[in-house]
Amino acid sequence: MKITPAQPGDLPKLLAFREEAAAWLRGLGSDQWSRPYPADRLLATIEAGTVFMLRDHGVTAGTITLTTVAEDGLWTDGELGEPSLFINKLTVTRTHAGQDIGGRLLDWAGDRAHRAGAAWLRLDAWTTNRGLQQYYLRHGFQHVRTVTEGGAVNGGPRVSGWLAQRPAQSTEHGFADETPAPDPVPLVG
Repeated sequence: MKITPAQPGDLPKLLAFREEAAAWLRGLGSDQWSRPYPADRLLATIEAGTVFMLRDHGVTAGTITLTTVAEDGLWTDGELGEPSLFINKLTVTRTHAGQDIGGRLLDWAGDRAHRAGAAWLRLDAWTTNRGLQQYYLRHGFQHVRTVTEGGAVNGGPRVSGWLAQRPAQSTEHGFADETPAPDPVPLVG
């Protein structure tokens, strides 16, 4: 399997991934990703070079967004002063579920964050999805706090405020990495 940067032509696939994941999550009793994500926002992240696709012999198996930009209102000024990369929209297709591809994508993200000079790999997870929170804890993340105040980027109240982090470190993920070298994480403060 190989990781490549997403291209604008991947937008329909990414929107379909989100719909597939939302349907699967509904079946588990979660409302996660039940609100549509604005296609223009997703396209902007693709064009910014922060969205990555995992391909398995020409079939897209998963995706992850990795950015230096944190969602407003989640992290403190002190935390934002620490060099970090933030994970968003980690998704694995149902055809590739059960193979720990998500865990390997997290390892890839941690390795990329390390190569970019980040101290932390951070994320905000769905506040009510306890299974997802446990998943991240099993993959080495530590819960920082849960933020419920504020609004969501796609409208409505904040729903993704369970904050977690793990140190960025060199990790063997087993993917062929066909992405450009990461830019250094900017130092803030």
